[in-house]
Amino acid sequence: MDSFKDTFQHLILEDGITASRAEVFSSEEITVTLSCNYSGSTNNLQWYRQDPGSAPQFLLMITNTEEPIVVKAEPPNPRLTAVLNQERNQVHLQISSAAVTDSAVYYCALTTSTSTELIITKLTLADTALYYCAVDTQ
Repeated sequence: MDSFKDTFQHLILEDGITASRAEVFSSEEITVTLSCNYSGSTNNLQWYRQDPGSAPQFLLMITNTEEPIVVKAEPPNPRLTAVLNQERNQVHLQISSAAVTDSAVYYCALTTSTSTELIITKLTLADTALYYCAVDTQ
């Protein structure tokens, strides 16, 4: 069990993401940029928004590839843009024409390249199942 704990702590220390600033204040109608610094290897970075009393909502994701691709939530918010600075290990969320209704808690998150993906294609009703992923530490 100690080896799993040590591995888990190692992953947390190696792969992480933190906000550049705890709070951002802005006037209306200008572009606001929220920034996070990440470390370690990552496949993609995501942004979420949480309004008081609500669960976090996915806003968008940007891939950490040579040519980053942005995937937005449905329906997409045209005022949101993601920018990835791979040289500085930073990801930015830009909110154009900021409004009072943009006031919320924003979260940045990452998916590490050490994660395992399960890709299922051509699903049929018979494919209904509960998928479980386990890690063998031995």
